[in-house]
Amino acid sequence: MALSEPLVQEELSGPLLQRAPVRTLVVFRALQLGDMLCAVPALRALRAALPHTHICLVGLPWAAQFADRFTHYIDEFIAFPGHPAFPEQAVQEHFIPGFYEALRARQFDLAIQMHGSGQISNRVVNDFGARLMAGYVSTDAAQADPLCFLAYPETGAEPLRLLALAEFLGAPSCGSELEFPLTDQDEEELRASRIAAELTPGAYICIHPGARMRDKCWPPQRFAEVADRLAREFGFPVVLTGSAKEADLTAAVAQHMQTRAIDAAAPISIGAMAALMSRARLLVCNDTGVSHIAAGLKLPSVVIFSKADIERWAPLDRDLHRCIWDPQGQELASVLEQARLLLQRTA
Repeated sequence: MALSEPLVQEELSGPLLQRAPVRTLVVFRALQLGDMLCAVPALRALRAALPHTHICLVGLPWAAQFADRFTHYIDEFIAFPGHPAFPEQAVQEHFIPGFYEALRARQFDLAIQMHGSGQISNRVVNDFGARLMAGYVSTDAAQADPLCFLAYPETGAEPLRLLALAEFLGAPSCGSELEFPLTDQDEEELRASRIAAELTPGAYICIHPGARMRDKCWPPQRFAEVADRLAREFGFPVVLTGSAKEADLTAAVAQHMQTRAIDAAAPISIGAMAALMSRARLLVCNDTGVSHIAAGLKLPSVVIFSKADIERWAPLDRDLHRCIWDPQGQELASVLEQARLLLQRTA
């Protein structure tokens, strides 16, 4: 992968960000919530290294709200119209010509590809027309410029992979922890919903039975058993969280429960749901974006995996966030054990 134009080396040395002025930067990562939250440490490092640079994020249309939440790292958001090889969204063909024309007209100083190994995404980002381009590259890409491209790692936690790329480019780490900042709007929406009106902060448990991919979901009966056991043993009310699209799952859990639960699968935003979770004592959930929200909130959690690579997608703090591999739905005892340990520790 060649650069759009050669760097002016002169007497400069060191990583890319120290060799070339970067007044404008565009970052490409067109993925879902959990994947985006995993990029926060890398975005934090880039902002610290480039405090006066205009940083633009190109992502899936939903991620406008992600950019709005992280304005301390992101100055601008542009919606990606899709690509036939990317499954995250249907391609919006009528927007594609204008999308690339507008980006090329901007002539960004640098474009960083943070969307996988680069086998397809590097071609996408190359079409942005930035003066310089950098990112991960598949290990068999012989033409990659070693100053700008780093071999894509096949192992490791996702936040650390992305942070390694930022460090390689010259943005020293500012920590690997995730963030999920809450806003006044989140808090006001939660108050208006009345979902938490009868809940005491620090004295309830959240159960999140959904996931974007339904085949990743632990059985509702298992979540119900966990909820009943913990409610009886610790005396905490249980709140079933989820989006409006997951209301069938929270209803199924409630139906299987013997104790009363608050079903909070209402049409509230991700931010309001996070505000609700931020006051909880514990979260029990599937491997999904909510687990990364919990990591950002420093909310103790038990995360149940059935498909994804735990080493890549588990929260980094394995003391605060306990991960259970259970593709067959048979590890009820393990989930309960870890939940009890976290609840007892925070008592």
